[in-house]
Amino acid sequence: MLKIALGQMEVIPGRPDLNTAKMLTMINDARNHQADIIIFPEMAIPGYLLGDTWEQQAYLRDCEAFGRRIIAAAQDICIIFGNVAVQWDKHGDDGRVRKHNACFVANNGQLTATRIKTLHPNYREFDDTRHFVSLRKLALELRQDVETLLTPVKLSIKGREYQLGCIICEDGWNDDYSVDPIAALSANGPLDLIINISSSPFTLGKNNKRNRIFSKQARDTGTPLLYVNNTGLQNNGKTVYTFDGFSTVYSSSGQIIAYCQPFTETLDYLELDVSSGGQNLTPVGVPDDFTIDSLYQAICYGIKQFLQSIGMTKIVIGVSGGIDSAVAAALYARVLKPDNILLVNMPSKFNSKTTKDLAEQLSRNLGCLYTVMPIEQAVEHTAAQISDTPINHLGSGLQSNLSVSSFVLENIQARDRSARLLSGIAAAFGGGFTCNANKSELTVGYATLYGDQAGFLAALADLWKHQVYQLAHYLNTQVYGCEIIPQAMINLVPSAELSFDQSVDEGKGDPIIYPYHDFLFRAFMEYWNRVTPEDVLLWYTQGIDVLEQKLGCEPGLVNKLFPGPREFIEDLERWWRLYTGMAVAKRIQAPPVLAVSRRAYGFDHREAQNSVYFTQEYQALKNQLLSEKH
Repeated sequence: MLKIALGQMEVIPGRPDLNTAKMLTMINDARNHQADIIIFPEMAIPGYLLGDTWEQQAYLRDCEAFGRRIIAAAQDICIIFGNVAVQWDKHGDDGRVRKHNACFVANNGQLTATRIKTLHPNYREFDDTRHFVSLRKLALELRQDVETLLTPVKLSIKGREYQLGCIICEDGWNDDYSVDPIAALSANGPLDLIINISSSPFTLGKNNKRNRIFSKQARDTGTPLLYVNNTGLQNNGKTVYTFDGFSTVYSSSGQIIAYCQPFTETLDYLELDVSSGGQNLTPVGVPDDFTIDSLYQAICYGIKQFLQSIGMTKIVIGVSGGIDSAVAAALYARVLKPDNILLVNMPSKFNSKTTKDLAEQLSRNLGCLYTVMPIEQAVEHTAAQISDTPINHLGSGLQSNLSVSSFVLENIQARDRSARLLSGIAAAFGGGFTCNANKSELTVGYATLYGDQAGFLAALADLWKHQVYQLAHYLNTQVYGCEIIPQAMINLVPSAELSFDQSVDEGKGDPIIYPYHDFLFRAFMEYWNRVTPEDVLLWYTQGIDVLEQKLGCEPGLVNKLFPGPREFIEDLERWWRLYTGMAVAKRIQAPPVLAVSRRAYGFDHREAQNSVYFTQEYQALKNQLLSEKH
């Protein structure tokens, strides 16, 4: 029987001193509980998403020094932990000192073994190959098969010998690789335990998939598998990731026999009968993490952690009376005290009494500070200044004047609210102001640069509009237990209210038809093999039912929205041009996005400012459809 401690710790990126201190505290606790082994996550000492901090040799030396302290603490307990391993006498492909993402095993105050990561992810937010040398690359250099280098760690505990298969994060997600580290480890010696130390960010539904994959690995090898992940918040600049932990133990039959609560730093213990493959422990059920509950938990946790990481304690939120700002306010009110949240309504002549009243009602329900600051006078002044001030051609002496169109006036309003008022109010209040944009708006740039796309964090920008509505219902029914977000806000037609043509009282709203465009936009950017207009038009030619099934929107919706191919194509091209055109420039300058989906804007969705392009096959399909009689 082995008593094992799962060190599901919050890893603070870039702070090896704080991480090491926490690890030492947990080690002491585990030793006092007579644990035989304590397991910490991948890169537990330095953090994982550090950008090019990995290029600082002074930082690497510190990480090594803190690693030696952890090794020395391995008295009467075995410690397994993640850290950077540095080969100072060798260099990587970039000419810098060679680094490995490594798993260290320490026992009796000595380093027992070091195992380096075999598979380096180079997709989504991951960029391991930029900084680290993998075992696959090392095998090529040594002219050996990588499988021969994947050997178990031999460990003596209480006079008994154990063989551990130590792998790191991606090594367990090997379906699409030519190397299977777990199969190689099993082939190179009978294993008593498989240990996967990870630093795996939260993605909605990801843990469900992990349980399927890791359960199968444990079952196929007949070996208990222990997965230990960290909690906390890390980022790569433009995209902010929560880490949910959710460390899990699988028996040799693939059943889950223990797990740590998600989004919670904890030191959990289990007594594992290795000889029976963990069959001494009763299987347990785990929460489904593809739910609105998980979504809410991840966003609240992310907001809280982000505010703590930047030391921000006060927040200003522009509340329009619409659903996005209402959900943002309700979320922040779960993290901060109401007196530290200032809700600001900034009406112009285009704002209805309906939305103004709803903004006030929301603020009263939440108990937050509230103020109304009209923008009409400032907007009129700006518009008059632009149109009345002459433009001089100093060579010819000719003068001209600029005209302020209705579209320009809309942008002036949005910028006046954010760039002038909210930023000034936030500074006076001693905090920051939020960006309330959702993912649909970010996709096609339906937001004003330096206006409603400004803010210190875009907490809702990885949520499609329909998810914002789902979150509103969840906040009312499950979190607050009352109608904290007025139902009238949920029922209201979404509108920017920047002109009389967007009057909510007349049912006029945004040009985005969310029940359809949410799903079209999702296909553009979230599908693993990303969809282009060519794919969409091909599905359209195959039948409306095929298109709706591929996109996942409501059946029968497309025919209701588009009388024929011409209208469908015009709509498709309009949004594709925006998505791949002006919206890219806006996204590059957008605030950091809190990631919760399988692909978030920012570093996860890497894009360049290219010109809009339609493929040859698309053009052919378009011409065919438009030439046919319908």
